[in-house]
Amino acid sequence: MTIYLGIIFFIFGAVFGSFLNVVIYRLPRGESIIYPASHCPTCGAKILPGDNIPILSYIILKGRCRNCGAKISPIYIIVESITAVIFASGFLFYGLSFSLLEFIIFCLILIPIAFIDWNTMLIPDSLSIGGTIVGLVFSIFGGKIVQSLMGGIISGGILLIFAVIGKWIFHKEAMGFGDIKMAVMLGVFVGWQEFIILLVIASFLGAIYGLIMEIRGKIEDSKIPFAPFLAISGIITYIIGRYIINFYFGI
Repeated sequence: MTIYLGIIFFIFGAVFGSFLNVVIYRLPRGESIIYPASHCPTCGAKILPGDNIPILSYIILKGRCRNCGAKISPIYIIVESITAVIFASGFLFYGLSFSLLEFIIFCLILIPIAFIDWNTMLIPDSLSIGGTIVGLVFSIFGGKIVQSLMGGIISGGILLIFAVIGKWIFHKEAMGFGDIKMAVMLGVFVGWQEFIILLVIASFLGAIYGLIMEIRGKIEDSKIPFAPFLAISGIITYIIGRYIINFYFGI
């Protein structure tokens, strides 16, 4: 039974991932995420239902538009696959529970933030601030509103301090307010103690990426989007952060 439900969650995840692709593409452009229907960004042709099956359609069409043959970004299948895996993994971790719902919603907010920041170096307030509100609502039903409020305030404060110090040292903006607002949202969901772990992981991942890009000579003006690393670390920390803290204080 668990395997069948896991497959169902994988399929639902792929479907939600397809919608997230719409959000990632249209939200930064100020376009409606509902209307018009999915279409090729190159020729504008409407994508037929048979060509809009998550993951499978991209593979069948070999990543190209059926109408004009234009290449379709691999980001589409990547987002759909990541979301599908997250849904299935979340079910295996939490089962059919309130924690599963919170985890899935958390990830559905983080994924578009990560890819939008990767593409545009911007984090939409509608996602970060909206995500903060959603997190507080979950905390009310979960009986942890005080912890969530403290988590948001302290986590945002930590990144704000880093931003001020970074600007003072490097004489330029080291971290945008979008990252700070995202930190508030992350703190609301995971708590301030877990956020410290999250920040360590994100900084480590960002440093590795920066080093690789530096070696390849592909860093422009030393600008690296930080939200993708915060998002990856957020998902990791949500799952194992509390275990790490309990292990540390249990030593």
